[in-house]
Amino acid sequence: MAKKTKYIFLFIVVVSGLYFAEKWVDRQKETYPTITHESTPNTFEEFSKDFLPTSTTGVIVQHAYFTLSYSESHEQAEWVAYELSKKQLSQNEFERPYFIEDREVETGSADWRNYKKSGYDRGHLCPAGDRRFSYQAYLETFLTSNISPQNHEFNAHVWNYLEQNVRFWAKKYDGVFVITGGVLQPGLPSIGEEKVSVPEEFYKIVVDIQKGNYKVLAFLIPNQPTDKSFYDFVTTIDAIEAKTGIDFLHHLPDTLENELEASVDLKSWGKG
Repeated sequence: MAKKTKYIFLFIVVVSGLYFAEKWVDRQKETYPTITHESTPNTFEEFSKDFLPTSTTGVIVQHAYFTLSYSESHEQAEWVAYELSKKQLSQNEFERPYFIEDREVETGSADWRNYKKSGYDRGHLCPAGDRRFSYQAYLETFLTSNISPQNHEFNAHVWNYLEQNVRFWAKKYDGVFVITGGVLQPGLPSIGEEKVSVPEEFYKIVVDIQKGNYKVLAFLIPNQPTDKSFYDFVTTIDAIEAKTGIDFLHHLPDTLENELEASVDLKSWGKG
């Protein structure tokens, strides 16, 4: 019996050692980004006054190349907002970094390990593809405050195609402002030890800000596989506000805000 107990003890020690060794190795791979405004200056500050939404949580974090409102109860951002200028469009290829926690979120953003074996992708809100003009800007998109659980087929297809089209509009209109996030509501399913909520829908709002001739286009897409085009999910900002409780264009004059938030003006954007 004593010999059997000894083997059981050794087995537990070995398994525990392997577990913590894996944790240690993973930590060594994580490099926190030191972000500076390099390569292509960002003019975010010029537009943020007019286009940052309200925050239902009061936790707003501004990074070098995007700003977010973090929801601790859902362990992800309720929105991420950023400018995508024509000059920032790039085909640079960078080595894909590891996801790391966002130190600027005081309560701590969710560990990426919550997503392991969950069946969900670590879906970017500000896409890495929008930040290829510098490695530091690209690295910033791998903060875990910038990801949300996404169905793989959704992430790889309809959502990816929409992200590509946003880049088309940024080139066509010499820059757009983007606000995106999951619809966070009570009672959502969750993943991982930290119970990261799985949104049932994701939204994206694109604003053309050139020369004060504002126009907007909003999308609300279920977080599930679909054969439909993202154009089939065009909606109003009013509809997204009703689901999220967020006020998106509140700094604009009321008449203009009401007009833009109620509009569905697909024709003026053109298809990519």
